[in-house]
Amino acid sequence: MTSIHPELTGQFAVNDGVRLHYMAGGRGPLVVFIHGFPDFWYSWRHQLVGLIDEYRVVALDTRGFNRSDAPEGVENYSLDCLVSDVATVIAAEGANEAVIVGHDWGGATAWAFAQSRPELTAALVIVNVPHPGAMAAELQRPGSPQAAAFGYTADFRAKGSEANLDPESLASFVARDEAARRLYIEAFERSNFEAMMNYYRQNPAETRLAEAPSAPVDVPILQFHGLDDPTLLAASLNNTWRYVANTWTLVTIPGAGHWPHHDQPELVTEQLRQWLSSSKGVDPVAPELADVGGESGGCCG
Repeated sequence: MTSIHPELTGQFAVNDGVRLHYMAGGRGPLVVFIHGFPDFWYSWRHQLVGLIDEYRVVALDTRGFNRSDAPEGVENYSLDCLVSDVATVIAAEGANEAVIVGHDWGGATAWAFAQSRPELTAALVIVNVPHPGAMAAELQRPGSPQAAAFGYTADFRAKGSEANLDPESLASFVARDEAARRLYIEAFERSNFEAMMNYYRQNPAETRLAEAPSAPVDVPILQFHGLDDPTLLAASLNNTWRYVANTWTLVTIPGAGHWPHHDQPELVTEQLRQWLSSSKGVDPVAPELADVGGESGGCCG
């Protein structure tokens, strides 16, 4: 079991038969971190260490990744299922709500979670995932390069695309040093490549963005965006204010790509910590340590 802090321990929660692994530690308001592709809970190591002294921090392995189950069937990777997984973990932690932090597919899940489960969302932190409404508008803009930047997703949706994946290549996307690379390879060797591709098959951008809810997200939002991201372009942030009904803080990061929490971890962690401690209306209920961990039921439709 990889650990980056003596207080972080592995936990499991069960959602409709799907066993979900997450790392958890600390005491205080609950902050739930959701990774993207290709990644696992370790994606958030810098932020977990940076917040654990004042918060109860939780970082998931989403379904199909590392130590979480990979249910068969593309339908088991819908955003509804992913949202339900997050709700299950919050319940397992004995909390009434949480700050939700997401990147890439975790960011898409976080937007959907705040939209559909606002009663569980104390605040929202998004890393390099434009709001689906703003993204849809950018895709419809004549001459927008965003559609071409999404071209790789068609390859991912193709039957058998998982055969093109291997742990070493995936690790090269995210590892910034040799020690991290070894840990990523180990995690991806435990992961399910077909499950990874099912995120793209079940939630194609065209359908997902076209069906984005029209009601604005009404929780405090902190949004980071690495300006060198080649797949989720900065122009897709335009007019985000139209899709939110609460405070929205945008931090753009020159020189950072799709993983700004890896590229400039100190900046992201410090900005996150300052924002959480400021008067943003963030007041989640801190779970009692005696009630956290273990397994919880749930459903994902």
